[in-house]
Amino acid sequence: MNLAASGGIRWSNAHPEGPIQTAKDRSLADRARNGDLDAFEELMHVRIDTIYRLSCAIVGDEADARDSTQETFIAAWRRIRELRDPDRFDAWLQRIAVNGARMTLRARGRRRVREIPVGDVAALAAASDRAAPERSDADALGAALDRIPTDQRTILVLHHLEGHSVAELAEVLGIPVGTVKSRLHTARRALEGALAPQGRAR
Repeated sequence: MNLAASGGIRWSNAHPEGPIQTAKDRSLADRARNGDLDAFEELMHVRIDTIYRLSCAIVGDEADARDSTQETFIAAWRRIRELRDPDRFDAWLQRIAVNGARMTLRARGRRRVREIPVGDVAALAAASDRAAPERSDADALGAALDRIPTDQRTILVLHHLEGHSVAELAEVLGIPVGTVKSRLHTARRALEGALAPQGRAR
């Protein structure tokens, strides 16, 4: 990735390391906050796949997701001095990614969802309290997600596909834990309804 040279991302097969945990990561985040682009790019390099996957799940289009991911990193660099706690870097970055993906959907008038790999379907399907006969069908799940509001889709993706706890969701989304629980419940009920036969028939 070379934001300085081209304003773009050099895509790689790097695997995300997860939340800031090491002294090295904290040091990199501190250096980035002080204007060190190399440190920022090192942090971003291992987070490209995570942010891209999250963006793709929300915007529903690979090209749009790549654009949204690039815009996320550019926005993060521009706003890096707003980061107050290096230990919360990942939550801060994912909040930027979620907001960027939502803006992409609003700007382009889309409410599509990417085709979710079958391996991921069980996690989201389990969000429903009652069984749906076709919930193992990735196409049916994608269509069901397409019928629920963007905010509900986002919180389900973050919780069931990205594996964020309720507390982590509260930090990423910038809302109280109680609100997260309420929104998750509402989103699960909405997904359940969309998965129901009458929902698929609409």
